[in-house]
Amino acid sequence: MRITSTSCICPVLVCLCFVQRCYGAAHHGSIKVTRNQTKHIEGETEVHHRPKRGWVWNQFFVLEEHMGPDPQYVGKLHSNSDKGDGSVKYILTGEGAGTIFIIDDTTGDIHSTKSLDREQKTHYVLHAQAIDRRTNKPLEPESEFIIKVQDINDNAPKFTDGPYIVTVPEMSEMGTSVLQVTATDADDPTYGNSARVVYSILQGQPYFSVDPKTGVIRTALHNMDREAREHYSVVIQAKDMAGQVGGLSGSTTVNITLTDVNDNPPRFPQKHYQLYVPESAEVGSAVGKIKANDADTGSNADMKYTIINGDGAGVFSISTDKETREGILSLKKPLNYEKKKSYTLNIEGANTHLDFRFSHLGPFKDVTMLKVIVGDVDEPPLFTMPSYVMEVYENAKIGTPVGAVTAHDPDAANSLVRYFIDHNTEEDRYFTIDASTGTIKTAKIFDREETPWYNITVAASEIDNPELVSHVPVGVRILDVNDNPPELARDYDVVVCENSKPGQVIQTITATDKDNSANGARFHFSLDEGLSLNPNFTLRNNEVRTCHAEAFLSSAGLSTGALIAILLCIVILLAIVVLFITLRRGKKEPLIISEEDVRENVVTYDDEGGGEEDTEAFDITALRNPSAAEELKYRRDVRPEVKPLSRHHPSSSLDSIDVQEFLNQRLAEADLDPSVPPYDSLQTYAYEGHRSEAGSISSLDSATTQSDQDYNYLGDWGPEFKKLAELYGEIEPERTT
Repeated sequence: MRITSTSCICPVLVCLCFVQRCYGAAHHGSIKVTRNQTKHIEGETEVHHRPKRGWVWNQFFVLEEHMGPDPQYVGKLHSNSDKGDGSVKYILTGEGAGTIFIIDDTTGDIHSTKSLDREQKTHYVLHAQAIDRRTNKPLEPESEFIIKVQDINDNAPKFTDGPYIVTVPEMSEMGTSVLQVTATDADDPTYGNSARVVYSILQGQPYFSVDPKTGVIRTALHNMDREAREHYSVVIQAKDMAGQVGGLSGSTTVNITLTDVNDNPPRFPQKHYQLYVPESAEVGSAVGKIKANDADTGSNADMKYTIINGDGAGVFSISTDKETREGILSLKKPLNYEKKKSYTLNIEGANTHLDFRFSHLGPFKDVTMLKVIVGDVDEPPLFTMPSYVMEVYENAKIGTPVGAVTAHDPDAANSLVRYFIDHNTEEDRYFTIDASTGTIKTAKIFDREETPWYNITVAASEIDNPELVSHVPVGVRILDVNDNPPELARDYDVVVCENSKPGQVIQTITATDKDNSANGARFHFSLDEGLSLNPNFTLRNNEVRTCHAEAFLSSAGLSTGALIAILLCIVILLAIVVLFITLRRGKKEPLIISEEDVRENVVTYDDEGGGEEDTEAFDITALRNPSAAEELKYRRDVRPEVKPLSRHHPSSSLDSIDVQEFLNQRLAEADLDPSVPPYDSLQTYAYEGHRSEAGSISSLDSATTQSDQDYNYLGDWGPEFKKLAELYGEIEPERTT
């Protein structure tokens, strides 16, 4: 069977031959053999059957979108077994059989009854069969064939992702890629030029261009300036049939925005500005604004303001408002119209973000001059001092002047000032003030012992403008006068023992005084003369006039002789100190004292004293300070008493004693003396040796008599030492005639 297609509509027929070989037998109703070979063999005839071609047909095509009134002819099925007598019946099955495609079962002609769309279905698979009408037996094996829907250019190109929004930096080089657009065509790309798209630009020239094959959009101008034009609307067209006449087309819009780069420096609209600021403006407050314009946007327009010079650089400061990009001028120091009426500032505005690609367009900063005019404001009076301290004696009469405050009008008008006291507290009512002079006077009598200090507030206002008021604190100190008698510290109940000695202290009486120590604290004690006196008791006025050490010694009951002895010991100690200092100046030796060599002497005694009879009191100067020993690098000890030395030998006995024996004797006497603690004492001697030719220079061995000894070289201490020498028998007391 042969299937042919005789479509005359399609200009091009693509023939595909399918050959199916089958072997048939006579009882199967084999179709006619087209080529037979017969071989005669002896006694019989042998017939060789060559496989025959069963179905032969061309591939069927049906044109899409057929709009004619009659069904569209597709093709024809034909079998070699068909003799044209109608005995062969053709049957069509498969996709669309009986609905879309119908067949004439006698002739085998196939028609399409509906308009087909290739973009919905490109081909249909069907099955053809030829049978014998009489026997309903197949004459040919069932074969499969395809009806392909032939494409026509019925779809225009489409941009599925449009419209587009894209950005490109300003000042870009010509040919910079912006975007690639793509259009799709639903037609068959393998058949003709129905799906072959070409791109072109309909709107957007001469700023942009498009590649006709790839759809890549590029900049067409060099250094496009955003500040000149920022937004562009570009229309791109895609046309099939390779752009030929008759092709279908589609278009899309590409919205292109130029992004900013820092290619513009800031600029002040004016080179000179003037600003008015009243002198009453508070320190730290904003007093004005200034702004430089920048054609760029975003961070490219960010800038910083700076005061670079001018006489107002120390008075004003400037900061940058990041939102408005304005320079905020603030006050750093108070203004005074009377001292300075104007200031000049040079202000610079500079970009903070720079693009070095455009540095040649700089510098990216600008400078302007700002003149600040200080406005005169009526100010309140100004006191000459921030606070005042005054003094007045207690018990002063009412109306006594305490002091005066002074204020003046700081303005050029120099208005008169009146003064008054703010009576906010009770203390303010203790004083009055002269409204014209500012003199403060007492309004009450003060008692220092009750209130020693007063704090008041004085106000000053201008006569021309009483609403302008200033205040100043005033402290008034109440000075003391001796207006309070002394009083006993407490009530005394004195108890005395029957075995008390005469002169023994049985009670110490103290007194207090409410007045200041300058007017009190020195008291004179005496018995009331108006009362009968008891001869068994006496009262001694113990007024303290010396240092505490003298008071202590006096209270201990030391006699005059003991005090002189103590004084003599002190003089000896001073002489020893001077001697050692003199020696150490000549030679300084390093001193290394170990911790084990630090000694401490503690001397205690329990002696209540015997009044004037006690002449053997202990000398407390023996309690030395260990730090003094560390400082002077040697030990200093003082004998507690100064008594007549019984171990002194007369000069006649010393003449026969050797110096070595003399020293040994003195050492033995010092070691065996039971009247003193075991001091580490320094013994000094002034013995010149045995029978010196020059004679002794000692005052004790001089040719003068004891009464002729001259003590005037000791100055004021001479009489005291002379009395001491007479007391201990060193010289004879002087007799008066």
